[in-house]
Amino acid sequence: MAEIEKTLQHEFEEERKRGQEILEKFERVRTYRGPAGALLGAFAVAASLYHLYYAYAHPFFALDHRALHWFFMSLLIFALYPLSKKRSPWNRMSVLDAVFLIASGAICIWLFIESTPIMNRAGSYATLDVVMGSLMVLIVLEASRRSTGLSVTLIAVVFILYALLGPWLPDVISHKGYSVKRLSTYLALSTDGIFGVPIGVSANFILLFILYGTLLRKTGAGEFFTDIAFALTGWTRGGPAKAAVVSSTFFGMISGSSVANTVTTGSFTIPLMKRTGYPAHFAAGVEASASTMGQIMPPVMGAAAFIMAEFLGIPYFKVCVAAFIPATLAFFATFMQVHFRAVSLGLQGLPKSELPSIRRTLIRGWHHLFSVFALIAFLMEDYSPERAVFWAIAVTILTSLFMTIARRESLKAFGLSILDGLKEGAIGSVQVAAACAAAGIIIGSITMTGLGLKFSSFVVDASQGYLFLALPFTMIACLFLGMGVPTTAQYIIITSLVAPALAEMGVLAIAAHLFILYFGTRADITPPVALAAYAGAGIAQSDPWKTGLAAFQLGIAGFIIPFMFVYAPELLMIGSWPAILLAVCTATLGVVCLAAAVQGCLMIPAAWYERIALMTAALLLIKPGWMTDLAGLIVFSLVFLAQTLRKRKGVGPPAQDVPARQP
Repeated sequence: MAEIEKTLQHEFEEERKRGQEILEKFERVRTYRGPAGALLGAFAVAASLYHLYYAYAHPFFALDHRALHWFFMSLLIFALYPLSKKRSPWNRMSVLDAVFLIASGAICIWLFIESTPIMNRAGSYATLDVVMGSLMVLIVLEASRRSTGLSVTLIAVVFILYALLGPWLPDVISHKGYSVKRLSTYLALSTDGIFGVPIGVSANFILLFILYGTLLRKTGAGEFFTDIAFALTGWTRGGPAKAAVVSSTFFGMISGSSVANTVTTGSFTIPLMKRTGYPAHFAAGVEASASTMGQIMPPVMGAAAFIMAEFLGIPYFKVCVAAFIPATLAFFATFMQVHFRAVSLGLQGLPKSELPSIRRTLIRGWHHLFSVFALIAFLMEDYSPERAVFWAIAVTILTSLFMTIARRESLKAFGLSILDGLKEGAIGSVQVAAACAAAGIIIGSITMTGLGLKFSSFVVDASQGYLFLALPFTMIACLFLGMGVPTTAQYIIITSLVAPALAEMGVLAIAAHLFILYFGTRADITPPVALAAYAGAGIAQSDPWKTGLAAFQLGIAGFIIPFMFVYAPELLMIGSWPAILLAVCTATLGVVCLAAAVQGCLMIPAAWYERIALMTAALLLIKPGWMTDLAGLIVFSLVFLAQTLRKRKGVGPPAQDVPARQP
C-alpha cells in the first residue's frame, strides 16, 4: 500500500510539473531572484495592501483610485512581461521595459496629483494634458499586448482608428471624426475611457476576489474543498470525474481564468480520472468544461459579473440570484454527463480506502467554511462586493491564524504564506486589469462615435426584428470574439454593441447580459480555439482536437440554456414562485435528458432513436410552458420505459470490467 501511494504521489508530481509548464506557455512571466525578486514581491504586497485599505476606508475619489490601481498593475506588467517572448531577457528588465515602467508610473502619479484640476479644465486641455493622454493610450495598448496577447490590443487599435478616420469611412458607419487631442484626452483623462467602469471594477472588486482565492489556497482551503468533493463523490460511479466537476467549478468562479484553473486543479484530477478508466481526452474535457463553468457560477462568477452589475445599475447579489438557476442547470448537466459516461463504460468509483475521510477532513479544515459563509452573508445583506470580500479575507486570515496558534504550528510559516498570497493575488490580477483598461479604450471609442446605436440598428435590421434570428447572431459574435480574447473584455465589447438591440426587441436587460456572458465563456471550450481544452490536453497528453470536442459536448447545456432563459424569465427567478418552481423541476429533468442524449446512455446504452427522443425531450422540458413540459415528459417516459424493459431482459451490452488500476 505504501508503495502504491508513493507511486501515485510521484505521478501527481509529474503531472503538476507538466501543468506548470503548460501554464507558463500560456501565461509566461519573468522570474526574479535576489534583491530584484524581493523588491518586486514587496511592491506586489504593497499593491494588495493598498486595495484592502481602499476597500475599508475609501479615502480617494474614483479617478484617483483608478489611477493608483493602474499605477500598481502597469508597473507589475512591464516588470513581469517582456517586450518579446523570443528575444527579451527572462531574468531582468530591458532598457525599453524600464522606459515604459517609469513613463507609466510618472503619468499615473501626475494624474493622481492633478486629477481635480484636470477635471476642472475638461474641454480646454493644455498641451501637457494631450501629451500625457496620448502616452497613456500607447502605454495601455502595450501593456495589453504584453499580458493578454494581440487580440484585445488589435481590437482597441481598430476602434481608435475608427474614431480618428470617421469622415473617410463608408456612409453606413461614418461619423464626423475626432482629433488626436480630443480622442486622447477623452480616453485617458476622464472616467469614460481607460479609467471608466471596467478598470473601476478591476480596482474595486476583481483584484480583491482574486486575492481572496489566492489566500484560500495558501491557507489550505483549496486542498480542503478538493478533499470534500472527493469524499462526497469519489466512491460513486466515475467518482473522480464528478469530484473534478465540483472542485473545479468552485475554484473556477474565484480564479476567473479557465486556463489557469484547468492546469491547477487538472494536475490532480486528470490523472485520477484516467486511472479510474476514463479516456484521456474525456478526462481533460471534463476538467476544462468544469473550470470554464466557474465563471457563470454564483456567488463570485469570475470578473465579468461585477462589470455586469455596474452596467445594469443593480446590486451584485441580484445578478447572482438571476444567474443561480441557469448556472446550476449547466453544472448538473455536466455532472450527469460524467455519470452516464461512467455507466456506459461500466466504471466504478475509487475504493473508500483511497479517499479522504469526510470526518477527518471536516475536523481538519472546518474553519475554512467561515469565510465562504461570511462572503455569502454579507452579499445577502446588500454589502458592496468589495466590502463583502474585504471581510471574507479578514475572516480567512483570522480563522487560519487561530488554528495555527491552536495547533502550535509555525507562525513564521503562516506569515510567509499570507505574504506570498498577497504577492500572488496582485500579480494574478494584472491580466484582467490590462484587459479592462484596453476595453475602456473600446467603450470610449464606441461612446464618442455613436457606434453602439448604429450597430444595434444593424442587428435589428439584419434580423428583421425577429429575436430568434438576432440571438444566434449574437451567439456567433460572442464565440468569434471570444477566440483568444479574455472573457471580461469580450463581454464588455459585445454588451456595448449588441445589448441595446436585444433590449429593443423586448429582451430583459439581465437576460441579455447573461446571454452574452454565457457565450463569452463558451469560447474557451469551443474548437478551433478552445484554450482551456488545449491546456487540459497538455496535461492528459491527449489529442487537442478530440479534447476540445469532448469539452464542447460536456458544456453543451451552456449553449442551450441561454436561449431558454431569454424566452422564459422564470429561469432567472423572475415571476411567481409556482411558475419558477415548475420551470426548475422540468428544466432539471430536461438537462438529465440532454446529458443522456449527448453521452448515448440512460440506464443502459441508448439506441440512435432513443438519443433523438431524449434530445427532443430535453429541449421541450428546458423551455418552460405546460404544453412543452407535458410533451417532453411523455417522450422521456417512453424512453425510460423502453430502457427499463430492455435492461430487465438483458438486451443491452454487459457492463465492462473496471480497468485495472496501475500500481
